[in-house]
Formats: sequence, C-alpha cells, structure tokens
Amino acid sequence: MNHPPTAPHFAIAIDGPAASGKSTVARLLAQQLGLVMVNSGAMYRAITWKCLREHIDPRDTAAVIDLLNHISICCGHHGMMSTIAIDGRDPGDELRAESVNANVSVIAAIPEVREKLIALQRGYLEHSSVVMEGRDIGSVVFPATPYKIYIDAAEHVRAARRKKMGEVDSITQRDAADSNRSTAPLLVADGATVLDTSELSIRSVVTAAMAILRQQGLPNTPE
Repeated sequence: MNHPPTAPHFAIAIDGPAASGKSTVARLLAQQLGLVMVNSGAMYRAITWKCLREHIDPRDTAAVIDLLNHISICCGHHGMMSTIAIDGRDPGDELRAESVNANVSVIAAIPEVREKLIALQRGYLEHSSVVMEGRDIGSVVFPATPYKIYIDAAEHVRAARRKKMGEVDSITQRDAADSNRSTAPLLVADGATVLDTSELSIRSVVTAAMAILRQQGLPNTPE
C-alpha cells in the first residue's frame, strides 16, 4: 500500500460529539481494516479518574498540572484496541463512572493536559496505523491525514443513546463545554466529511464511512 508520504503509518481520524456513535464506528472500521483502534477520550477520562482518586478538584488547574507531572501514563494496545494505565493501573470500567463523566470536559479543557496526551496519541504512529476517535483528531492531533470523518447525530438521538448507556450527564452541557473551550474545541476539521448517524443502523454507518474513506483515497488493501 502507498502510505501518505509524511509517515510510515497513517491515521484515520473519527471526530464527533458525545454519543454520536464515533467510538462504535471507529472500532468496527478498525476491525474491518485490520488497524489499531485508539479511544482518545479514554485518555482524558483516565486523567480525570486519577484526579478524583487523589481527591484533586478538576477545576484546580495548578493541582491537575502538578499531578500530571508526577504520574506515569502508559499507552499501548491489546490486540487491536488501545489501552491506558496510570501508575501501572488500568482504570477499566471506572472510566465510565458518573463522576468521571461529570468532570472530564473540565480536565480536557486544560492546555497542559491536551499537550501531554496529544503527544501520546501521535506516538501510536511510531508502531502502527490507527483509527483514532475523539474531538480534535482531524483538527489538531493529525491535521495532515487525508482520512477524516466527523460523526454526528441529532441532539435528541444522542441524549437517548446516552440514557440507554446509563449515563446521565447533559448532552447540551457537554456539547457546550467541548465546543466552546479555548483549547482545541470540537469542530469539523478541514477536509473532513460529515456523516449523520441519526437515522442509520450501525451497519449502514460503517458502510457509509468506508465509502467516504475510499473517496478520500484510502486504498482497498490497507496494511
């Protein structure tokens, strides 16, 4: 396969708001293409989880930055899925705790946190090609990649999905926090194709996403 000339490995960027379906789409695309799927949101959740475990107020930016400078963050993958451990511990299902949901947008808005985690996200390309999902993958993490999809859905659809997952945080508030932060706000990256999942089955979404990637130049036989 002919990879983009800037690197031996390439990234497929899947961005979108909360509960748009981007994680599921990214995972299924990675499986279909034989690539590593990286959940960048889990990284921000892991920092949030660690702050809460250490009884640090996520709004105390100085304390969060100090913590960031004194912890070990290990990013890797198990099979085709990304992993993250903080000081040797994998938070697992605790990343989806209500307290983490309520505070992750605050942590994600801290520039020093984003700088640290973006470097780790880019580091995946040293070892493999990836499908990476998040909110700034196509705009900030891998702006040069030609493969960019912005997954979206109507707010009421996303709210219903969130409720079905057992998560009670407000979609409206989460959207506002992610879109209005001064550092790497949620937006449609230059060159990205918007895919609305509101009325589509997951199979249809993946089929549409694959068609978009082919239109963007992804060869038929990625390595």
